[in-house]
Amino acid sequence: MVGLIVARSTNNVIGKNGQIPWKIKGEQRQFKELTTGNIVVMGRKSYEEIGHPLPNRKTIVVSKSKRFEAENLTTVSSIKEAIKMAGNQDIYIAGGYCLYKEAIPLVDKMYITEIHINVEDGDVFFPEFNENDYVITKGETLGDEIKYTRTVYVRKQH
Repeated sequence: MVGLIVARSTNNVIGKNGQIPWKIKGEQRQFKELTTGNIVVMGRKSYEEIGHPLPNRKTIVVSKSKRFEAENLTTVSSIKEAIKMAGNQDIYIAGGYCLYKEAIPLVDKMYITEIHINVEDGDVFFPEFNENDYVITKGETLGDEIKYTRTVYVRKQH
């Protein structure tokens, strides 16, 4: 299964000044639950923001310009190479913009958390996609001070 996982604001922002523009207790729990024991694929900038391989999962960085080496970390030059490398193991695309844009036509499922805020001056946005290509399951709305809703998009079989 090829999945995509993202948190975006109501106005579609996923980044501001090289960082995720919110810190919400519990919001990243789904990311950890889904990706632990599996493969996480991210672009160079997203990896550099984190600065290390994620624990208890294999991290694949897609970069044409830079190689990263560490335990449980691999660098490849394309998202298709990352998917091929994963074989039958579940793989989760975790950003950023360029990787999401390239991955949307390839994924089986998208796990999208909508943060119920508008981010002013955001500079990275989640790419547009056709919701009609998916069966959509809205999850519960969570959060204390800032609410967020988890939605799963499963690609329709043609």
